[in-house]
Amino acid sequence: MRTSWLLSKIFFLILYGVVHIEAFHQTHSSTFNLNQTYKPSFHFQPSKNWMNDPNGPMRYKGLYHIFYQHNPKGATWSNTSIVWGHSVSKDLVNWFSLPHALTPTKPYDINGCWSGSITFLSNNKPTILYTGIDKNNHQTQNLAIPKNASDPFLKEWIKSPKNPLMVPTISNKINATSFRDPTTAWIGHHDGFWRVLVGSQEKGNKGITLLFKSKDFINWVEAKTPFYSAKKIGMMECPDFFPMLINGSINYGIRHVLKVSLFDVAHDYYLIGTYDTVKDVFIPNKGFEENNNEVLRYDYGKFYASKTFYDGVKKRRVLWGWVNESSIQEDDVQKGWSGIQAIPRTIWLDKFGKQLIQWPIVEIEKLRTKPFVNLHSKVLKGRTLFEISDVTAAQADVEISFEVNDLEKAQALDPSWKMDPQHLCSENGAKAKETGLGPFGLLVLASKDMQEYTRIFFKVFRANKKHVVLMCSDQSRSSLNHKNDLTTYGAFVDVNPLYDELSIRTLIDHSVVESFGGQGKACITSRVYPTLAINDKAHLHVFNNGTVDVKIKKLSAWSMKKAKINEIY
Repeated sequence: MRTSWLLSKIFFLILYGVVHIEAFHQTHSSTFNLNQTYKPSFHFQPSKNWMNDPNGPMRYKGLYHIFYQHNPKGATWSNTSIVWGHSVSKDLVNWFSLPHALTPTKPYDINGCWSGSITFLSNNKPTILYTGIDKNNHQTQNLAIPKNASDPFLKEWIKSPKNPLMVPTISNKINATSFRDPTTAWIGHHDGFWRVLVGSQEKGNKGITLLFKSKDFINWVEAKTPFYSAKKIGMMECPDFFPMLINGSINYGIRHVLKVSLFDVAHDYYLIGTYDTVKDVFIPNKGFEENNNEVLRYDYGKFYASKTFYDGVKKRRVLWGWVNESSIQEDDVQKGWSGIQAIPRTIWLDKFGKQLIQWPIVEIEKLRTKPFVNLHSKVLKGRTLFEISDVTAAQADVEISFEVNDLEKAQALDPSWKMDPQHLCSENGAKAKETGLGPFGLLVLASKDMQEYTRIFFKVFRANKKHVVLMCSDQSRSSLNHKNDLTTYGAFVDVNPLYDELSIRTLIDHSVVESFGGQGKACITSRVYPTLAINDKAHLHVFNNGTVDVKIKKLSAWSMKKAKINEIY
């Protein structure tokens, strides 16, 4: 009896193993190749291996340049072999790969050429300032110039014999391993000195941006006081600093923006304020000490180490940001690549000067195919959804705007709730119940049987005679592979549903979903890796899970063509 049971058990285990091996092969067949299934078609990335921070974006002699942190040896991070990758484009959409701009070759950068920026000097020559890691693993600031500035491709760069230009020392109390990522430099008009910021931190987890000054761009002296600092927020890396016109006109005044990437939480925050040119300090309208939750972010999903540049030809400031993976490292190794860049965004100040508006660069629209979905004034009843058919759902650009009425039926916002949008959006938070006005929005990368989907939606709340609009990107059901990060993201959108349409624009590109709410007032980028809703098996829907009807004012959807990304030039 025991022998019979044992044989049956062995047979069952063999059969079970065969079935699961077969299921695995079906799931990971030639139609499901980790490299190709999740590889974006119009987001920037190198042809293979690891990528992180964007560095030194610029326009030079008719070409756009992007440099980036790159590990040429593999698909995972390395703290010793990071180089500056380099690509060029005529349109910020189609990119061609060039030789590495900077590689670890000198004692001051032998353990990696880390992040930095480009500054145009008075002779209009682009000059790189970058962080190197020396043989003692100390972080140093260094300079490189083009070997041939007349070459629009800038294929070769020469490191200065004066390097390193800035080093951590005991006297200035700089942490030798927290001293990195110089910004684009600027000239002080009252003294003619160059100024640059470097990210750092002090004891007690105090984040600081250090200011250095130089007359000749070679010899730099640290200012007596930090440019900006905040307690208990940790390392401020990848700082960025730039002026912005209010309402697009000098007549309305200028504000300055300081962006910092907080290492401890891996988010990019930006502060709008005043630059005191006499004291050389930044004074934000709202700082971190007041309420960290009120400090604005470029993006409330996966978006980090961002960098902007001013496009003088098209009179716009363009934002780049790194989007990392949500898959496990073993899958990244199998894919052979890790990390992409978000679609470049044009940014500007809103008319009140209180927040930045972001929108995908207009050039990305030339990848749109002829629109075949163009709906107007369609009522979307509660507890309903409909499919947007005839669109390549895994590679699409969708714009939708809603009109809401019956605002008195919106769910009341309980003052005892934690006012964290990500918490409100998550299923664990369970605050944004499917009653009243919302959730309503888009269901992207959905499988036919609805086992997998990602929801991008709004939920409207009543609070103190006003209304609060919550925007969510819910990845909790995005993949049957639960080894992935399935975090749900959320943001409050500064719109008034009494007067404003609630709009979402979503760019879907296989494993990345970039969503812009309220015409660019809130942005959420997600990485998702469905196992069923892939390629032509993906579906796209509009849904209303609330109990109150909403109206679709307008819906337009396009399939997106594949861009040329880093072909050999």
